[in-house]
Amino acid sequence: MARRRMILPGIGLGLIFVLLSGLILTVRFPVADNIEHLQVGDVAPRDILAPRRITYVSEVETEAARARAEAAVAEIYDLPDASIARRQIARARQILDYFDSVRADAYASLEEKRELVAAVNDLVLTDNIINGVLSADNNTWLMIKGEVISVLDQAMRTEIRPAQLATVRRRLPTLISLDVSDEAAQIIVAIVEDLIQPNTFINQERTAEERRLARESVQPISVTFEQNEVIVRAGEVIRPEHLEAFRALGLREADSPTRTLVGTWAYLSMLYLIVSVYVWRFRPPRLTDGRYIALTFGLSLLFMMLLRVMIPGRTLLPYFFPVAAWPIVLGALVDVQFGMLVATLASMTVGYITNGALELMVYCLVAGWVGTLSLGRFERVSRLLWAGIYVTLCNMLVILIFRVPARMIDPLGLLQLMGAAFANGTLSASLPLLIFFVAGSVFRITTSLQLLDLARPTQPLLRQLLLKAPGTYHHSLLVSNLAEQAAERIGADTLLTRVGAYYHDIGKVVRPYFFVENQMYSGSVQERLDPYTNAQVILSHVHDGLELARKYRLPPEIQAFIAEHQGTSLTRYFYNQALEAAEDPTQVDAEAFRYPGPRPQSKETAIVMLADASESAVRASNPGSVEEIDQIVGKVILERLVNGELDECDLTMRELNEIRETFVQMLQGAFHPRIKYPEVALRVKYSSVPRTEIPSSAEFEDLSESLPLKNDPQEEIAC
Repeated sequence: MARRRMILPGIGLGLIFVLLSGLILTVRFPVADNIEHLQVGDVAPRDILAPRRITYVSEVETEAARARAEAAVAEIYDLPDASIARRQIARARQILDYFDSVRADAYASLEEKRELVAAVNDLVLTDNIINGVLSADNNTWLMIKGEVISVLDQAMRTEIRPAQLATVRRRLPTLISLDVSDEAAQIIVAIVEDLIQPNTFINQERTAEERRLARESVQPISVTFEQNEVIVRAGEVIRPEHLEAFRALGLREADSPTRTLVGTWAYLSMLYLIVSVYVWRFRPPRLTDGRYIALTFGLSLLFMMLLRVMIPGRTLLPYFFPVAAWPIVLGALVDVQFGMLVATLASMTVGYITNGALELMVYCLVAGWVGTLSLGRFERVSRLLWAGIYVTLCNMLVILIFRVPARMIDPLGLLQLMGAAFANGTLSASLPLLIFFVAGSVFRITTSLQLLDLARPTQPLLRQLLLKAPGTYHHSLLVSNLAEQAAERIGADTLLTRVGAYYHDIGKVVRPYFFVENQMYSGSVQERLDPYTNAQVILSHVHDGLELARKYRLPPEIQAFIAEHQGTSLTRYFYNQALEAAEDPTQVDAEAFRYPGPRPQSKETAIVMLADASESAVRASNPGSVEEIDQIVGKVILERLVNGELDECDLTMRELNEIRETFVQMLQGAFHPRIKYPEVALRVKYSSVPRTEIPSSAEFEDLSESLPLKNDPQEEIAC
């Protein structure tokens, strides 16, 4: 019924939101020309003039100048490595010695010798060269060997870069002695040219450093346009620097507000449809409350306005604006999944405003998702701090992902973006605190900050409960522990459940002595009253609790626990007494013994009802085993289920079973059987008469004065 009552107001607020947001997003500043459709490579349809004087730092010109300065720095090579020359000369001697052994082999045929010479991996020799090596006489061969080492030594002493290798090889014939014959010179060149290797290489680090210094030495280039100065003439091709000037002058706005307004309304209607389908499909309970609907729309309008003012046409400000605070607040107040949806829609809106700026879209999307997921329901203030830290780290990571691979890193600009990302994370964690305060004060919404404040033991109402009804106070603590664990297990709001359990019996403060947990003597007050009066006193603790809650301005969500924790159940004990005392049991009005209700409307209040009844039943029964506790808890839950007390909440049978298991586990620790200690006989050192009764205080004082303390108490008092 409540959901149906909120449909029309929700639709009305939705239409108002779409209309107002459309107006906000289509507010335009006056512009001189419409050039929004122009892109790089297009032809300017007319002369485009600067509407006003402007001076701005041109990233296009600056980057071009930096690229030219970087390209002007030649590659830097290391000094020639002499070890490479020594290694190659040593290898040449090995090869020549190997050729000596092949030439001197008397058992190998000529063909076998050719194969052995050709098998050298370092050399690629033709058949003529191989025949020349094998057929040369000893004197010629000795001259060839000496000349190979000499030529290789001369060639490797010079700087040889990889790109110069072919040039050095072509220059080898000039290094050979003029006394050598042409045939021998060909053999020398063939052997040496394959042994020539580069001996100097590019120093990548020094080259990169010099180029970086060259880039950094280029100062940012400022471009100035005077009013009415021509930016681009008709017929000219649009270049990147032209688009940059258009953006700096604000000339990229649309000139058709009507068309833009219609498109914006269509876009916002799509967003509203998505949210409506989500609410209809998943039905977040809090979005049936007008306060939460009003807060959601009001907060969304505020952020839409800030998005429009701070993001379009800005360079650094979009990274500073804490868009993530929007879904973080709604995720904490309404539902985490709803916060994720808002984060997605917020990033889409940023992309719509910026004409598809992918980096900003991902920046806002990741920040919103991470912040909403890390904060959750905001049950501890420290989680807000961690949410801000996570948002900051993700912001920086997104910036690095998009900026570093671009190879156009501006250290100063990157540092500014990192500072904006840090400020964004800080504001994303700080703004929710302010919004929570406003939501609690203006919209009367129960926030986590209020619940944390109400959970303090020094809260005045809890303090009264402790001092006036200590038994009820400790009962409430145990119920809160049971309910909190059960709520956590089924995914309910644990903080609200715990605080609600603290206050569910607050009405017992008015007449604490009427409730058995606060009675310190054997004689019961109820024994002197008739069942009707006793029932009215017991039933009145709900009404008294609501009066106290209104007096101390407890939030409506906490008042729900006071009103619903007993539902519409009977005070069974006094009802049975009335039936036994009545001459005609049919004349007993059961409604006089029934709580006013209502029945639990939420999972949280239903859990507290079951925890309250289970704890009382187990305490009264004094079970001796876990099985007995399980039977008692199961009976309590089944009774509430059969009587229809759980019909108006969303608990499922699976969740009821998990609640039962949690209660049994917790109550087992609280009410486990204890061993009864046997009575002991005290034998005083100077008395031979054992005593089983407890000495009076005077006797105990005399006894303690007569006994000196020793290390072993068994020497003084024998048990």
